[in-house]
Amino acid sequence: MGKALGRRRMNYREHFKKNFHFAYPVTLSQMGHMLVGLADSVMVGHLGKGPLAAASFANSVFAVVFTFGIGVSVGLSPLVAKTAGEGDNRQVVGLFKNSLVINSVMGLVLLLLTFGLMYTLPYMGQPQEVNDLAGSYLSILGWSVLPLMLFQTGRQLAEGLAITKQAMFITLFCNVLNVGMNYVFIYGHYGFEPMGLYGAGLATFISRIVMAVLMFWFLLRSKRMSFLSKFYGQVKIEKEKLRKLLKLGLPTGLQTLFEVSAFSFAAVMCGWLGTTALAAHQIAWNVCSITYMMATGIASAAMVRVGNRLGAKDLEGLKKAGYSNMFMVVVFMSAVALCYTLFRHIIPTFYIDDAKVILLAGELLVVAALFQLSDGLQVVANGALRGLQDVKIPSVFVLMAYWVAGLPMAYLLAFEFGLGTVGIWYGFLIGLTVTALCCVWRFRNLTRKLVGKEAGAKMILQD
Repeated sequence: MGKALGRRRMNYREHFKKNFHFAYPVTLSQMGHMLVGLADSVMVGHLGKGPLAAASFANSVFAVVFTFGIGVSVGLSPLVAKTAGEGDNRQVVGLFKNSLVINSVMGLVLLLLTFGLMYTLPYMGQPQEVNDLAGSYLSILGWSVLPLMLFQTGRQLAEGLAITKQAMFITLFCNVLNVGMNYVFIYGHYGFEPMGLYGAGLATFISRIVMAVLMFWFLLRSKRMSFLSKFYGQVKIEKEKLRKLLKLGLPTGLQTLFEVSAFSFAAVMCGWLGTTALAAHQIAWNVCSITYMMATGIASAAMVRVGNRLGAKDLEGLKKAGYSNMFMVVVFMSAVALCYTLFRHIIPTFYIDDAKVILLAGELLVVAALFQLSDGLQVVANGALRGLQDVKIPSVFVLMAYWVAGLPMAYLLAFEFGLGTVGIWYGFLIGLTVTALCCVWRFRNLTRKLVGKEAGAKMILQD
């Protein structure tokens, strides 16, 4: 009974507090990944709208590779959270070792895929200047996938154990390093020749190597992770663990692939409308990506806290952990939507001084303000579902919402109804709203079933 009381039912205020302390370091760490692209875009934007459009195009293509890899690596966290809730550190180390194998292989596969995508650029209907610059940028950016996947393995282990601040500090430090190297490589300082967009890619590659080295240094030196060295030599690569990790990781990777590839295809459609449309899309997409990554920090809190409560068989706490995180993201995204609307003419000026690009980017930010609630809610509800180890059905939701509803509507509104770039973004408002409604409904349905099963089991024991 003492153990059960140790897991006493918390009220929502306590859940909000726990959510916040877990989420804010993850949020800052997640933002760090996007700030690399943001720094590249802002600093490259001063070279003109051609390099900025090329950065948009290349980052949109690379995002498909990048986010699929991150999605696969996320499969480690809910399993670690559940196993830690059961108090089995040896199994936690076994999951980490098997995940390290998967993510290393995945990094090599994604590196080769990036190089393959470079040869498809001329067939995507972009201006020749954009193709030339984007190709050189991708040629170096692809190499950064390998150290990124190693960093992600260590990070997802730590986050599954609710150790979040170290990854945050490492990511923020490497972002400062990336900005400094951008200054040197892009513009040519301290004896270096100006490299332009290629220099931005080189800075990203180096900073991600440093991220991986620092993450593993923390894992080896931290007293809180001492069980890692204790059990690492005792655990083996096992088919069952590989299967469990891939069962969660691959559908999660597919979810991110469906979503990001849809936005990447939107960038291709914007390219059909010209360099101005593509540059404006890049600015609005960069801004939205930052707030989206903030929301994914709350989603990670939902995933780990729901997974931990599942392992501890605390179903009431599980429901509150999920719903409290959803409420938090709605409040946060409402504030973000207000900021986008009020500062829509100011934000684009940080990227570029082209009047036409600034005006169009401001219009896109108004649409972005409308879909912030849906975007935040769908990613957090998805995180809660991953905590329940439910990933297949949500993957179908995402596929249908973006590729069956969102993208066709984006094309129709942009090209058939003449709304242009703004029409493309309205299409995604539809896709995000459909996804959010489906994922919240799914979480509500599954938690009701779990509570019903627990009540049925108690009745059997009483009889």
